[in-house]
Amino acid sequence: METLTTNRLILRQWKENDSADLYEYAKSELVGPSAGWPTHKNEEESKEIIRMFIENKGIYAIVLKLENKVIGSIGLHNRKPDDSLSDLEQKEIGYVLNPKYWGNGFIPEAVECLIKYGFDELNLDLIWCGHFDFNSKSKRVIGKCGFKYMFQRTERLKLLDNKEVITLYYNILKSDYIN
Repeated sequence: METLTTNRLILRQWKENDSADLYEYAKSELVGPSAGWPTHKNEEESKEIIRMFIENKGIYAIVLKLENKVIGSIGLHNRKPDDSLSDLEQKEIGYVLNPKYWGNGFIPEAVECLIKYGFDELNLDLIWCGHFDFNSKSKRVIGKCGFKYMFQRTERLKLLDNKEVITLYYNILKSDYIN
């Protein structure tokens, strides 16, 4: 997993000793349920999730350079929301951020970094991003980063007791990406 950097951030592999930083935001009702997963009950649960991140790769810790602190996570996931485009090389970006750091442009900065990496290094043709209809903060990020709305779908979230949600999907094609 390649470490990526921006002006203010480092996107890197998770480490088990990041568990306190992860738990700090993963215990918040403002974070997990908006991303489709339950809040963490304790730091040990956060450690288990980090072990899964390390094993599965593709999910980066977002480190704020100024504080050398993990403030969120971002990943390129192997998902293909539209079967009619399944012949294209594609991934879906997902992200969360510690609420203490909301409103500073950190997620758009990280998303733009992963878009560039996805198109320039991974040779992707298409990158997806989505949000639940009630998550206006993610909607703003997606708009800032140049994604175009494609469709919405009603889904059930297994990790949240099969809660029914409406997911709005957006994408950006490599041919539309301006480096």
